[in-house]
Amino acid sequence: MLKKIFALIKKDFLNEASYKFAFIFNIFSVMVSLLIYYFIDKLFGYKMNWHLEEYGINYFSYVLLGMAFFSYIGTGVGSFSARIHYEQIQGTLESLLITPTPVYIILLSMGLWNLIFATLNVLVYIGTGVFLFKINFSHINILSATVVLILTIISFSSLGILSASFVIVFKRGNPLGWIINNLEGLLGGVYFPVGVMPAFLQFAAKFLPITYAIRAMQLAVYKGYTLAKLKNECLLLFFFSIILLPLSLSSFKFALKKGREQGSLAKL
Repeated sequence: MLKKIFALIKKDFLNEASYKFAFIFNIFSVMVSLLIYYFIDKLFGYKMNWHLEEYGINYFSYVLLGMAFFSYIGTGVGSFSARIHYEQIQGTLESLLITPTPVYIILLSMGLWNLIFATLNVLVYIGTGVFLFKINFSHINILSATVVLILTIISFSSLGILSASFVIVFKRGNPLGWIINNLEGLLGGVYFPVGVMPAFLQFAAKFLPITYAIRAMQLAVYKGYTLAKLKNECLLLFFFSIILLPLSLSSFKFALKKGREQGSLAKL
């Protein structure tokens, strides 16, 4: 099993390594995004100060960690649909699925590579925050942050697999992909605290796992909250995980069955 996982990760690495300019441009994009929010903080950040009192930080520190975390779980873990679509374009999806490699190994390998690639993004965010903008991460509770990260990875991986199921069956028009990449970022507190929004949007945010993940991660990193203080957020993330994971795996198996019946696994 480990040999197959390594082989699939190596395949993805060699593919990404052939696009060196894209990797450099990605780093440049991160830097530009951070500069935009840095100057927004300088201009309007003071208006959010009372919304950020529980975290003990300014707006830029909040949004930097939010973007880094969302990049990791959204772009990294939640991008199964993009990976499936890419394999379809390359004509390799069907070839992978007819090998004796179990489906869960293929999904696990995709997830691990996504995490490796997303980690590079996070290092750019954090490194820029520490060395260029002098953000203080010294109060981090590593255990709490790790537990929150693991629970969030499971729930977002499940959403990513559900999104990939839509791609296999419908090819185009992927509502879950839009939710992961846009709606969750807007409503879940990635770019601004949830308390800034109107009451009806705050209510909608309660049904998204990212809402609890972002709050828990901010408190674990900037305030050093223990797991006991974050038990409500952790329990809700655990609830999302145990509901979404079996649902996503079942939907993916169903999507593969439909794709084989329609002979559409290699089509766009």
